[in-house]
Amino acid sequence: MNNNPTAIEKKKLIEELHKGNRRALARAITLVESTRKVDFDASQEILQSILPFAGNSIRIGITGVPGVGKSTFIEALGSHLSSIGHKVAVLAVDPSSPYSGGSILGDKTRMQELSKLDSVFIRPSPTGGTLGGVSRKTRETILLCEAAGYDIILIETVGVGQSEYEVASMVDFFLLLLLPNAGDGLQGIKRGIMELADLIVVNKADGAYQKKAQLAAGEYQGALHLTRRKYAEYETAVLTCSALESKGIKEVWEELTSYVKRMKDDGLFDRNRNSQLVEWTKKLTEELLLTEFWKSDSTKTNWNQFQTDLRDGKITAWQAGIKLIEQFKKIR
Repeated sequence: MNNNPTAIEKKKLIEELHKGNRRALARAITLVESTRKVDFDASQEILQSILPFAGNSIRIGITGVPGVGKSTFIEALGSHLSSIGHKVAVLAVDPSSPYSGGSILGDKTRMQELSKLDSVFIRPSPTGGTLGGVSRKTRETILLCEAAGYDIILIETVGVGQSEYEVASMVDFFLLLLLPNAGDGLQGIKRGIMELADLIVVNKADGAYQKKAQLAAGEYQGALHLTRRKYAEYETAVLTCSALESKGIKEVWEELTSYVKRMKDDGLFDRNRNSQLVEWTKKLTEELLLTEFWKSDSTKTNWNQFQTDLRDGKITAWQAGIKLIEQFKKIR
């Protein structure tokens, strides 16, 4: 397929996507990630056509501080899910991925065994250097994976930061991995991140750290009483596991599925999905307006003049902003 997909090629791509063809899925994701307008238009056509076939998955966000063993945990969990008949897509969100000069392909290297499984698809999800990139590209990649038949979507974040809030706003279940050293580690965990978690898992509960992990789990459970619950009637559990030895992974999955089942029974699952979609649309509209504003010739011309006036103390930042908006509204 060439760089500018024709109508026939897009139709073929969609057909192959529905069959679960990995190459077609990778091609569709590449179109979503592209900054070229022709690719953007093609990706939107594809997304529109696959909407009726998307949404049938459990979307799981997985976060934790660097060194907690996220990739090892995802490999253990993904392998377990594959063994019990699930198709798993792993998306790794990283603000320093290809578009901003870094690389995340090491994740695929660290998940060597998982990447060999036919029922598993691993893909970095670049942000383009902006958190808004997390919203659009990752959300749309999720839809493509679902249309290709993947019923479990695992989204790995880089660590505890703003991207965690972005990812939490697009998943059904948010899992926080912690280290088995409560003490200083507990002080370093942001309370807001703990409030986002539907499940907390203390990883590396093996060898000399097994007892420490149990103690840490107790301390984290106690710390949860000092935070606001994500859902008033839902209690966040704290479990331990050893991703390296694949111990406790089955129990983590059982807790997760039990939690999700309750959400579905209570109607919370669908309400969350609908709320996320509405909020995403609102945020995306704001980003589109902002992009159009800064691309405007009027804004560019006036901005150059206002920069000089600002430096010379002739105008305040507030006044400059108001005038920029007024000039933009006039040409609209």
